[in-house]
Amino acid sequence: MTDAPAPPRLFLLWLTGGLALALFAGIAIWLAPLKPGVLALQLAFSPRTFGEIVHWWPPEHLARYRAHFPADFALLLCYGAFGWLLATRTGLFAGRSPAWRAWATWALSLAAVGDAVENLFHLWLTEAPRFGVAWVYAVAALAASIKWGLLLAWAVTVFCAAIRRDA
Repeated sequence: MTDAPAPPRLFLLWLTGGLALALFAGIAIWLAPLKPGVLALQLAFSPRTFGEIVHWWPPEHLARYRAHFPADFALLLCYGAFGWLLATRTGLFAGRSPAWRAWATWALSLAAVGDAVENLFHLWLTEAPRFGVAWVYAVAALAASIKWGLLLAWAVTVFCAAIRRDA
């Protein structure tokens, strides 16, 4: 007996979810040697904190960090699309209010926008010392904070929807 193939409408869901998971794991492994870790850099709201973290890294670690951005941009595209597909192509949020469904549909896409803003600023900030533009560090860290908050809130939303669906 063979398993039936996934319906075509779910193929992109599985593809984007699988790619997002693989990219996230690969990036985590690639960046694991960086101490302090990348999360500390993402949440560095001031030039001083950002600079202290980057200066702890040897030059090859800074190069490693900068090299991860192409994969990170691919990751944000995948998880943004995955969230939209999960909310619009499955019945997970059926019977929920329009506001609930809208939140589930767009939360990961908004997180991906925050991730892209953070990435663009971090690429610029790690290219050369730029201590005279403190607002850029704050905006990058705020974008990262929003990204992580949206990712966490969306995960809780999916968990709650799955539990209510099974009940």
